[in-house]
Amino acid sequence: TYPGRVEEVKIGATRSEGGSRGRTYVIGGETNPPYYIFEKPPPHRPIISMDVFEYDLLKAKKIGLPKAVRMHVKDVIHDPGEWAKRNVDKFKADMVVVHLLSMDPLMEDREPKEALKTVEEVLQAVDVPVVVGGCGDPVKDAEAFKLASDMFSGERLIMSSVTLDMADKGILDETAKAIAQHGHIALAFTPIDLNMARELNRKLYGHVPRDSIIMDLTSAALGYGTEYSYTIMERARLAALMGDKELQHPIMACSANTWAAREAWMKEAEMGEIWGPRELRGPIYEAVCAIVYLLAGADWLMVEHPAVTRTLRDLIDALMKKGASKPEDIADWVSKKLG
Repeated sequence: TYPGRVEEVKIGATRSEGGSRGRTYVIGGETNPPYYIFEKPPPHRPIISMDVFEYDLLKAKKIGLPKAVRMHVKDVIHDPGEWAKRNVDKFKADMVVVHLLSMDPLMEDREPKEALKTVEEVLQAVDVPVVVGGCGDPVKDAEAFKLASDMFSGERLIMSSVTLDMADKGILDETAKAIAQHGHIALAFTPIDLNMARELNRKLYGHVPRDSIIMDLTSAALGYGTEYSYTIMERARLAALMGDKELQHPIMACSANTWAAREAWMKEAEMGEIWGPRELRGPIYEAVCAIVYLLAGADWLMVEHPAVTRTLRDLIDALMKKGASKPEDIADWVSKKLG
C-alpha cells in the first residue's frame, strides 16, 4: 500500500450537470504505480484526444500538418466541425483539442473572441469534452481562457495551458479564477522540471480546486528526449503515491510532439532506404512515444495519427483486462522456461 493517491478529475459536463456533453470522463485516482496489475488494476481508463487546427493557417502553410496525417483528414480539413466529427466517429477519439494558433502575434494575431468561434463550432459538432488549446503566447492565451471560461460556462472544458510565464506577467491569478469560477479545468504546463511543476500547482491552489488540475510535464519526441520525459513522469507519479500532495494530479502526455522530429516525417529518399516509408515510419514513431508515456502513468494522451489512436485503444483494452490476475499465478515467473 502507498500513503498517497492521485486526485480524480472529471472532464466534461452533461446537460443535467450544467453542460451540453453527451459523454464525460474521469481520470486519475491511482493508488499504486502504473499497471502494477498484480496489485490493483487502474481505477479509470486512460483517455485519448485528437487535434483540430485552423484551416486558414494550414492553407497558408504557417503551420505544417505531416502528409501521413493530412491524408486521413484532407477532405474535412477545411471544416473544424467535420474534422472533429471524423476524429470522434471514425478514429474513436475520446476528446478533441482545438488549437487556436491564429491568436499568436507572430501569425495572424487574431483576437481571442474571433478565434474562439472555432471552439464553438466544434462543441456543436461533437458531444465529447473539448480542450481549448492556446497559441503559446501567455498574454493571448490568458485572455482566451478567461473569455472561453465565460462563454462556455459549465461545460467543464480543459484550458491548455496555464504556465509560470503567466505568473511572471501577473496574469495567472485572474486567469485561474476565471477557469475555476466557471467550472473548467486547468492544464498546468512546465518544462521537464518537477520543482517548477510543484511551484505552478501551488500558485493554482489558491484559486483552482485540486480536482480541476491536470499536469503537462512536457513530452519529448523519440530520439529527442523521450527518456527524460518518461523519467520525470515516473518520478512525479511515485512521489504522488509516496505522499507529495503537490504532484498528486493526473498527467497528460502529448505523443503528437513526435511529429516535430525529422525522422518521423522526412521522405524516404532524404532519410535513406533503411528508414522505410514515412507513411509507416511516422505512425510507428508516434506510437512508440505514446506507449512509453502510457506506461509511465499518463492518464490522457494527446495523439495526432489515427493509427496510433487505434493501437493505443487496443493496448489499453488489453491492459485494463489484466486486473483479474492473481499474484500467486505469476510468482514463479523467474523459474519459468521458454519453449
